[in-house]
Amino acid sequence: MPKFLLSLVLVCATTFVWAQDSQQEKLEQRKAQIQQEIRDNEKMLQSVRKKEKSAVNEYIIQANKIKLKEKLINTTAKQEKLISNDMYINQVQVNKLKKELKVLKEDYAKMILKSYKSRSEQSRAMFILSSESFLQAYKRAQYLKQYTAFRKNQGLEIQSKTAQLVDFNAKLDGQRQVKKKIIAENQKEKVSLEAEKKEQQKLVNSLKKDKNKIIADTKSKQQESRRIDAKIKELIREQIRLANQKAEEERRKRIAEGKTTESNDPPKTYSSDKIALTPEGKILAADFKANRGKLPWPVEKGFISLGYGDQPHPLHPSLTVHNSGVEITTEQGATARAVFDGVVSKVIALSPVNRAVFIQHGDYFTVYQNLSQVFVEQGDKVKLKQSIGKVRTSGDTGKTVIKFLILQNTSNNNPEGWLQDR
Repeated sequence: MPKFLLSLVLVCATTFVWAQDSQQEKLEQRKAQIQQEIRDNEKMLQSVRKKEKSAVNEYIIQANKIKLKEKLINTTAKQEKLISNDMYINQVQVNKLKKELKVLKEDYAKMILKSYKSRSEQSRAMFILSSESFLQAYKRAQYLKQYTAFRKNQGLEIQSKTAQLVDFNAKLDGQRQVKKKIIAENQKEKVSLEAEKKEQQKLVNSLKKDKNKIIADTKSKQQESRRIDAKIKELIREQIRLANQKAEEERRKRIAEGKTTESNDPPKTYSSDKIALTPEGKILAADFKANRGKLPWPVEKGFISLGYGDQPHPLHPSLTVHNSGVEITTEQGATARAVFDGVVSKVIALSPVNRAVFIQHGDYFTVYQNLSQVFVEQGDKVKLKQSIGKVRTSGDTGKTVIKFLILQNTSNNNPEGWLQDR
């Protein structure tokens, strides 16, 4: 095989193995993350059970735990597949090395036998002295020298390939043990998942008798949610109006000072649903938009217990639930944090127990609801991941939930598309 082609094959094989190892490492990290999320979820579930006040909330947390278990099983299955692929590649190498060693040893044995038959120094000397010319004698001497070197190199190659074979066999043994462990873990998680599903079904059966109460409670909460959504839109429109009014005053001031060629009259008309951005505001809005899908979560731990938009109720699919943002269930005592740099545009109590913080990022607004304490004030500049308040734990349900919204002007966006994947 030409040297260039051999080098190319070696580089490709090394790159493939490295990529497999890197992917395996990522899967291991993801598995550890899911396992931590399951533990966090279990803590939340135990907290809710102690309260014994909301079986619906227990069902929601239980459903998320099942989802996490399924993710864990899927991740370990991917790990098993990767290891199987690695084992196949290593087995191919073992088979190849065995064949090469067999050929080398056979050739080496023939060579040793031939050398034994002509082992005496006398026969070597006669081989050279019987030459018909000096040139032929020189060539015969060179041949003997090369033959000896070749035999030595063959012996070294046999040693090298034997060492490689031992190394690959050791790798295979290690991979077999890892694969065995992963299969056992996967089987254990599947058994655990089935137990979780049975537990959830018992919970569903116990909740059937409370169907009317659950539906009435859900409708009441939906009415309250729509009232708060309307209030939020009203507050943002007011902030837009004030910002646009300030922009007009600054424009007229520049005209009066002769710093612009704009006409003094008539005054500009601004939409009540769209903010007139300053140059700084445009940069901030562009930066915020560029980070779509990369924003950190508004709490360090938790899961989305109610997604964005219209969706069926988890227990009664005929009942539609609307959500203008996402509800994230977190642990008791959790701190809310800013998902991006911005300015606190409003701090308000939306209800006696629901305090909210509005942060402006150009023409984007992030809203953090259901806070029991607030650490910032209107006008404060906040940085990424800065703590802005404590998330409230409900005395009725035992749940700690933050409702998080993202709006561009007065248009709601789905926060799940903006937050980092977990």
